[in-house]
Amino acid sequence: MSPKNMSKYDISIIGGDRRTSCMAPILAKKGYRVLCFRTMEIPCCETACGETACCQTAETNIFFANTLREALDSAPVIIGGIPFTKADCLYCERESGRSPIKLSEIQRGIHKRQKIFAGVIPESFRRVCEEREITCYDFMCDEPMSLQNAVSTAEGAILEALLHKDTNLHMSNTLVLGYGRCGKALADRLGGLHACVTVCSNDANELALASLLGFQTLHLSKLCQNISRFEYIFNTIPVPVLNHKCLEKVSNNTLIIDVASNRTGADYEAAKQLHVNLHFCPGLPGKYAGESCAKYLTDYCITRISGGV
Repeated sequence: MSPKNMSKYDISIIGGDRRTSCMAPILAKKGYRVLCFRTMEIPCCETACGETACCQTAETNIFFANTLREALDSAPVIIGGIPFTKADCLYCERESGRSPIKLSEIQRGIHKRQKIFAGVIPESFRRVCEEREITCYDFMCDEPMSLQNAVSTAEGAILEALLHKDTNLHMSNTLVLGYGRCGKALADRLGGLHACVTVCSNDANELALASLLGFQTLHLSKLCQNISRFEYIFNTIPVPVLNHKCLEKVSNNTLIIDVASNRTGADYEAAKQLHVNLHFCPGLPGKYAGESCAKYLTDYCITRISGGV
């Protein structure tokens, strides 16, 4: 049975990064009473909502929980970050040494008929929720949301490249590994900067589409013998395509930006030994596009809270 104070707030936001913290003032602006637990610093309304009042006061409908139990007991809707968990704990950017919140603690604390929104929700958690009549909405299972995330990731990856190397992308030999959502967004934007873009994949349909759109193409099986000619490499493939054999052929002047999840795209130990300029760049949407992402996430949640989907 739900606790008596479940209706004290409309929404609890737990953990996450700048994307979730930026959701708080947008939701508050729309009239929702928002309770935050272990979120990043809440931006002021001037930034997120177009008003000048500071969001960090109770008068603005934004409140703060001291405990996980308070956050889970006080609202019918729970919003987590993207991803929802890391290493089986609630994902909280900039934890500042605080004790991690185990997923098992969240499972024990959630209540029947709550709605939970987050990204990359573990399947085990989903099953627990289903047994208890709790509805889970995974941001990353929504195609429009995934496409928007890919755009933010692509723009962030390009910014990381410019920050880590003092040469122009313009007319540079640039390789994009993978041509899924993120690879497509990356290739498109790099092409717009007039980089000489080559798309690498083992999927014939992806290569055909990339060629149709004017990009050079390379089959993944030929990566090792061609990798030395690229100055910039962007990896989106979440399997170790950048293995030791490939990395030892990378030019000394090459920068590799890896946005594949969980450092799965490259052999990082080999890269260290070979002095390859390889950078793992997770969470780029939250790092560089928190406000834009928050607007899409908020619209997604409100539509489902109100029963639109």
